[in-house]
Amino acid sequence: MAILWNKSIKELSGVVVSTAMNKTLVVEVRVESTHPLYKKVFTRKKKFYVHDEDSKAQIGDTVTFRETRPLSKTKRWLLVSQA
Repeated sequence: MAILWNKSIKELSGVVVSTAMNKTLVVEVRVESTHPLYKKVFTRKKKFYVHDEDSKAQIGDTVTFRETRPLSKTKRWLLVSQA
């Protein structure tokens, strides 16, 4: 999706792929790139663990999240909005 750099705070957007944990979402961010020589378009994807205090996001929702202090061993992102 989109990567936005806002005064050293990273904001990303992606699609929710899991809501199985309490107050935690697993969000997948996909980025399309073109190979510089062969011009083939390929997709890279990465999963992020995002803190959702109200547990309001559902699987398939597009969400925006930002970087924050470490909240647990794996969570370093905080939910900003959902669409």
